[in-house]
Amino acid sequence: MRISRAEQLVNYLILAVFTVVTIVPLIGVILSALTPQSESVAGFAVPSHFDLGNFVTAWNQGHFSSYLSSSVLVTVVTVVFTIVLAVPAGFAFARFRFPGSKVLFYVLLLGLMIPEEAFIIPLYYNLRGIGLTDTYWSLILPQTAWSLGFSVFWMRNYFLSFPGSVIEAARLDGARDLKVLWHVMLPSARPAITTACLLVAMWTWNEFLMPLVMISGESMRTAPLALAFFQGQHTTQYSLLAAAGTLIALPIVLLYLFLQRHFVAGMLSGAVKG
Repeated sequence: MRISRAEQLVNYLILAVFTVVTIVPLIGVILSALTPQSESVAGFAVPSHFDLGNFVTAWNQGHFSSYLSSSVLVTVVTVVFTIVLAVPAGFAFARFRFPGSKVLFYVLLLGLMIPEEAFIIPLYYNLRGIGLTDTYWSLILPQTAWSLGFSVFWMRNYFLSFPGSVIEAARLDGARDLKVLWHVMLPSARPAITTACLLVAMWTWNEFLMPLVMISGESMRTAPLALAFFQGQHTTQYSLLAAAGTLIALPIVLLYLFLQRHFVAGMLSGAVKG
């Protein structure tokens, strides 16, 4: 199917509009972060000169080194737990047929439809009852459970799209299920796994409600939660707020830029079958 020149122009125009709508606010935040505090305003403005001191001030006053460390710890452990559980589960749902497999899979997907606000209060009391509140586990375990629904679905789709002839050839060579998974399918699954890791990392890093409810001590606050408290202390210091927001978003942005090739490849390979 060939696309006419008019349709191409319309597509490019729509993409250009969405690009501008996305990029302009980001440029505004960066310009505000580089604006001297004496010139700081709430709206979009170009400063007379750039001042990198806002980042240093925000970093020191907000104690973001400690909060970023907490976010890195929670994010890394959550991603590792999620992928370690999602890969074999996705393989099992894709390649095995056992009693209740479809029902179990759809029950797992139901978790994606339940909003976090619906279970956060009973979850808090459950975790408090076993002494896990005010610990990193109160963030890692719920986030892992919440991320598993999508991750299993994602890996199942990839394993369903894997050529069956390759699997059959491996089985003819005497490879059992575990060997087929680790030595045949996983080496080519890197883009799909990378995409799942990046999405889970982004969701975990940006999570706000869970740390707000589960963590009361200052030492274990994650970066987004610390940013909210920082905003309350510097309500009208727009340059400091923009600099702090940029510092919080920067790790995920850099991670995406570093893995964008694998992310795009994973998006294409992981969505072949449903």
